[in-house]
Amino acid sequence: MEQIREQIKTTVKDLYGLDVAPDITPSPENVDADYSSNIALKLAKDLRKAPMEIANEIAHKISAKVSAPGFLNFTLPDEYLAAQIKNLSTNFRENISSDEYSGKTVICEFSDPNPFKVLHVGHLYTSIVGDSISRLFEYSGAKVIRANFGGDVGLHVAKTLYILEQKSPADFTIEDIAKCYVEGTAAYEDSEDAHAKITELNKKIYQINSENFHDSKLAELYWKGRELSYDYFKDFYAQIGVHFDKFYPESTVADLGLAKVKEELKNGVYEISDGAVIFNGDKFGLHTRVFINKEGVPTYETKDVGLIFTKWQDYHFDKSVVITGSEQLDYMKVVLKSVEQYAPDLVEKTTHLTHGLVKLPGNVKMSSRKGNFLKAVDVLNMVRDELQSEYNSTDNTVALAATKYAFLKYKMGGHIIFDPKESVKMTGNSGPYLLYSAVRAKKILSRNVKNNLKANIRDNGSGIASEPRNDGRERSGSREIILTSSERNLVKKILEYKGTLKEAVAEMAPHKVASYLYELAQEFSRFYEHCPVAGSDREAERTELVKVYLDTMSHGLNILGINIPEEM
Repeated sequence: MEQIREQIKTTVKDLYGLDVAPDITPSPENVDADYSSNIALKLAKDLRKAPMEIANEIAHKISAKVSAPGFLNFTLPDEYLAAQIKNLSTNFRENISSDEYSGKTVICEFSDPNPFKVLHVGHLYTSIVGDSISRLFEYSGAKVIRANFGGDVGLHVAKTLYILEQKSPADFTIEDIAKCYVEGTAAYEDSEDAHAKITELNKKIYQINSENFHDSKLAELYWKGRELSYDYFKDFYAQIGVHFDKFYPESTVADLGLAKVKEELKNGVYEISDGAVIFNGDKFGLHTRVFINKEGVPTYETKDVGLIFTKWQDYHFDKSVVITGSEQLDYMKVVLKSVEQYAPDLVEKTTHLTHGLVKLPGNVKMSSRKGNFLKAVDVLNMVRDELQSEYNSTDNTVALAATKYAFLKYKMGGHIIFDPKESVKMTGNSGPYLLYSAVRAKKILSRNVKNNLKANIRDNGSGIASEPRNDGRERSGSREIILTSSERNLVKKILEYKGTLKEAVAEMAPHKVASYLYELAQEFSRFYEHCPVAGSDREAERTELVKVYLDTMSHGLNILGINIPEEM
């Protein structure tokens, strides 16, 4: 499609002196062509010509047919399709590679769990999506730093430690910490005395490294809880195959954030209001938010300011991507708008992406504050249980594929319903279906390697063998290629992959890769049904096509963070 797009672009420039970006789409089933473009319809108003007239003028310069009301239609020769598959078979990765971000540094911040809390399903979702977006940037040549930002200081820590101090346990676990947070939240909301004590405790936590508190019981509980939390995070990330290059605890960026806010307070970016430091977002059509509270403690906003500048100091990034839940959208708008007033270049380099909530069938509202939330590990266990129940399988590779694909197939932004039963199905739009398709291709290739087919390949110069025509036409020579419709459709779908990746990188949209892989697997299924490989008179050539299919599927699944098992 890229070659067709370039042909149209060049021709329109030559004929009309216009720069265009033509849309190329697969032709409808009722059109005898592979691809179509509506460029003539788009140009009609500017050129003051009928679309059919423009289409005919363009078609006269390039190999295209015209259909009403002005579409350009293109049919790719079998020889061309066969040659493209041979090129991909020879060096797949080189032929689909991208250098769009070559030499660029991209920092992707995602997951962002708070120590002293348990990972919930939202953390699982953003971890999976963030890792896939990171892989897209890596595919396009970027040096990617996966960053993780978490609140190791703040009111949630004070609420947890308030209960822990009362219980003074000799030992405690991450689950104990989660329960203490729920109890502390209830006490903070229901008791004026607890509210005051937790508020005071919150101020002490910011001084935890000072001489006054470093050796205190409070400090002992704090450091043990923080260590438990980070060990728990790292173990879970290893379980789902996601890694981070940098963890940024809030305590490590708070001082820089405070310094920046206080400095810009003097310059009028921030204001004093009732003893607190605020950013007046009303001036920009946004919310007004507190950056330093009345007690002089930095809020989340100031710590995010500190994070922006810390990431810049550490990496001098070309692009910074921050991925959060959609509830953070308005909050981040205020933070970035405030920083834009004195560091516009950093804000210009920053992109904030949001995702919706993950819900189970039944649409139950969950809250970590109330303790009725869905834990990340619960999701994985539900998928494993379904896999065990339906297929008597305990394959963790398949369970992870089911989970990751169930999240990544959706366009990021809206809420999604996660159904464990649907996620493990071997048919339909699911991770296991894609894995089964890939494993089937592996088996085909394994059989052919054993038969030593490479020594018997009948190469007619293209990589795809010819067979007698059944349309009455004579051959134009021994190199003429004829593909079945199933072969053509599979080849065309494979050739769409590089363009799909380009779109996915530009839009930071893993769902485009997921949707493509599902369509690709469907085409392979039809090919498998109608085009026997083993024992056919075209075994070698179809084997080559299967190899490229598997290369494409493997690469795409890797972008999604999914591994292919040896068998299913």
